[in-house]
Amino acid sequence: MNITVYLGANAGNDPALAEAVRELGSWIGANGHRLVYGGSRSGLMGQLAQSALDAGGTVTGVEPQFFVQQELQHDGLTELIVTKDMTERKTKMIELGDAFIAFPGGTGTLEEIAEVMSKVSLGQLDAPCILYDLNGYYDSLKALLAKMIEKGLSTPQRQQGIRFAANLEEITTILNKA
Repeated sequence: MNITVYLGANAGNDPALAEAVRELGSWIGANGHRLVYGGSRSGLMGQLAQSALDAGGTVTGVEPQFFVQQELQHDGLTELIVTKDMTERKTKMIELGDAFIAFPGGTGTLEEIAEVMSKVSLGQLDAPCILYDLNGYYDSLKALLAKMIEKGLSTPQRQQGIRFAANLEEITTILNKA
């Protein structure tokens, strides 16, 4: 299974992030899945990719040209796809994915998983869409989605493909049902 993971190139300031991202990468690699991610060597992105590689996994990075020009790419990947811009990168990452996970990240992570959420909600994408709710990171987004339903702006049917997982065990359960 190709698992597209969205996450930040920053490390963050919570040690639980590094531990959980390495655990996720190792699990992807050890279980014969292919990691698709943003291609960076820095921060959580770099830790995810390296842990998947160290576990014997295959890793595809999708990096826009301007990041490659800044030499931010991870040079040890199985495959590096260079795109002309962020829009092309998002499209390619969705095209390559069989399942999608948003690890805690910043605005870029939110933008990328929001597109996946929208496609899943509209029935344009039939794939698991998982928000890794590590230590309640995505609780506010979960509440916002509930408010959308409460206000009649969305429906439970539209949101049924959007899942929240508190840990790797819950992610594994969701993916095994896919």
